[in-house]
Amino acid sequence: MAANPTAAMLVIGDEILSGRTRDSNMHHLAGRLTEHGIDLVEARVIGDRRQTIIDTVNALRTQYDHVFTSGGIGPTHDDITAEAVAAAFGLPIDVRADARALLEAHYKRTGTELNAARLRMARIPEGARLIDNPVSTAPGFSLGNVHVMAGVPSVFEAMVEGLLPGLVGGAPVLSRTLRVMRGEGEVADILGALAGEYADLSFGSYPFQRDGRYGTNLVIRGSDAARLDEALSRLESAVAEDAA
Repeated sequence: MAANPTAAMLVIGDEILSGRTRDSNMHHLAGRLTEHGIDLVEARVIGDRRQTIIDTVNALRTQYDHVFTSGGIGPTHDDITAEAVAAAFGLPIDVRADARALLEAHYKRTGTELNAARLRMARIPEGARLIDNPVSTAPGFSLGNVHVMAGVPSVFEAMVEGLLPGLVGGAPVLSRTLRVMRGEGEVADILGALAGEYADLSFGSYPFQRDGRYGTNLVIRGSDAARLDEALSRLESAVAEDAA
């Protein structure tokens, strides 16, 4: 079976790094990519720094099949993502007619002025493909394997829904979970031994506390449902035998 396409996410914004805003976009994207069969391998959070954005985009786009960015494409002076991505590709950026037409129609409907600040959201790098924004109209864009989207969660999520059908995915990642009221250290050897037998699957353990007791969620991930069920059955038996 061919490996799934790979992806990285780049979250851009001083407000994220300062703690003023809590990011939810990475969580949403990870779930949707998993369902679509694209493996999110890496995520980074950086500030609104032009050269940092350029360097990071160039590093990630050569390592992964897709790079998804969020943040920094609004109307204010610190919204510099579009410009920085254009620079990363060595391409010019300017107000583009199709993006401008979308904004003109939107602001005409709402009775709002399309001023110079709002027109910044129509600046698109040369050769980029627009990403539809059904929430607030101002588009994102794809340039090569880099997909540039808004930071506002409702807009980001809508853009992802419009973008994903056009991206080739692989096998969706499935999971099985066994919840045991035992500490992680008590079941680590069992999980490790089973992981050695099922090298095609991914095994993880996630501890928790409930009513003063320690417990662990044992999670198995993979793309073959039958194989997952077999491994889960083996895990359940091993845990039961060890507790007897």
